Amino acid sequence: EQVQHSVYFFSCSMYVKVVKNPSYFSRLQVKYRRRREGKTNYRKRRLLVAQDKNKYNTPKHRLCVRTSNKDITAQIIIAKIQGDVVLAAAYSHELPIHGAVCGLTNFAAAYATGLLLARRMLTKLGLADKYVGVEEATGEDYNVEPEEGRRPFKAYMDTGLARVTTGAKIFGVLKGVIDGGIFVPHSEKRFPGYNRDKGDMDTDVLRERIFAAHVADYQKMLIREEPEKYQETYGDYIAKGIKPGQIEDMWEQCHASIRANPMAKLLSETFEV
Repeated sequence: EQVQHSVYFFSCSMYVKVVKNPSYFSRLQVKYRRRREGKTNYRKRRLLVAQDKNKYNTPKHRLCVRTSNKDITAQIIIAKIQGDVVLAAAYSHELPIHGAVCGLTNFAAAYATGLLLARRMLTKLGLADKYVGVEEATGEDYNVEPEEGRRPFKAYMDTGLARVTTGAKIFGVLKGVIDGGIFVPHSEKRFPGYNRDKGDMDTDVLRERIFAAHVADYQKMLIREEPEKYQETYGDYIAKGIKPGQIEDMWEQCHASIRANPMAKLLSETFEV
């Protein structure tokens, strides 16, 4: 027996409700300006800024690190109702005062910028002589231990929107701040030289990055194999007479100069730290 199925098509006009009517727009709550601009992660900021009420207006200090194509910025910031307040700041474009005239955006410059910020902050608080930190960078992990009397200055790392990857320059600033004598809770897993598979840290690799030995090795290779590319890539080093063998000494002298006079400023900058 054959069963015949009849298919019926109904033509009807569908009614679509207009959602974005005037009532919708009158109730729309826009996001914060810096969220709209893609500049601030407010979830991360809330966790970094929120403080227990029983601590009576004791702010959390944030170590804010931001990088650009031409500069590295490191700041110690606290949050107030009126807005954020910068307690101390250091920039990689200040390093030529201390003898580092080239490579102001690499990992070595990030470390020196962090060291400069730490020594400035502790000098401002009168703790520079008490918490000296690591006077000669070795790449070894270091944590500031409290001494009798005033406790060490404490700050929390604020990476902003930067990608948190192992070996990133923002962690060069972190290492410089720690070696400068400021207590920042951290793990060495994000420093260059950490092997995730083995679970151990190669401090020699980190030391090479701190003194830009990797840059010197690359320059030597280019001089041997591609001299034209060396002239094109490292014209700034050539113009200022910095040879590959002098790079490590340049950064050592920079660290010593920062510790000797962390409050030195460029003549063109008159703002107070």
